[in-house]
Amino acid sequence: MESAFRRGAREGLRDFLPISVGLLPWAMVTGIAMRSIGLTELESLGMNLLVYAGTAQLGALPLIAAGAPLWLIMLTALALNLRFVIFSAAIAPVFHDSTFARRLASSYLLVDGVFAVGVDKLLKADDPHWRWGYYIAPSAFNWCVWQSCTALGIFGAEFVPRDWSLEFMVTIALMVMVLPMVRTRPMLVAALAGGLGAVLLRGLPLRLGVVAGIALGIAAGFAAEHWQQRGRRS
Repeated sequence: MESAFRRGAREGLRDFLPISVGLLPWAMVTGIAMRSIGLTELESLGMNLLVYAGTAQLGALPLIAAGAPLWLIMLTALALNLRFVIFSAAIAPVFHDSTFARRLASSYLLVDGVFAVGVDKLLKADDPHWRWGYYIAPSAFNWCVWQSCTALGIFGAEFVPRDWSLEFMVTIALMVMVLPMVRTRPMLVAALAGGLGAVLLRGLPLRLGVVAGIALGIAAGFAAEHWQQRGRRS
């Protein structure tokens, strides 16, 4: 009889595979972007292993290239990854009976796509072996695809024409993963406010428009949720 771990792993991979297609161009663009600001192959591979967060990497690279202060680079990366604090809090009950080492590895491997497609099933599942298989299999697969495709971008950057504008591919890949998470009106308000804010404020110095857009999105989401709850009580 097939073990619960294998059943969970197979189901997790089956759920995750449709959205994993967006990883390929995103990872390659990230690899090319790291080389374009002057990082060596070794530095790019090291950053990719340590950071393992495409949005934060792409957000920090222009600041590194512009010689921005370290505190601003750290603040931007933290702001762009702020959502993982919420993701971690939401998914924490899944790992309440796991060892510290397993929880540590899970936190490093947590990505948007796995959270978006699997959080509901993980929270409802009773079997810890099934839950572990369902989480770790697509997470490990995502890590392998990301590292491999980023390496292709790093070592193939010199063969890509400079006039090819590939940044839009990252936006498309992010939208594929973000849209399934927009399930309520406050989420929609937060996404629209954050996106519009970042676009309208893109002229701020040192790319602070991104940080401002995140703050606007969070504030708009909280306000929308507050008004929604007050409307239900009245």
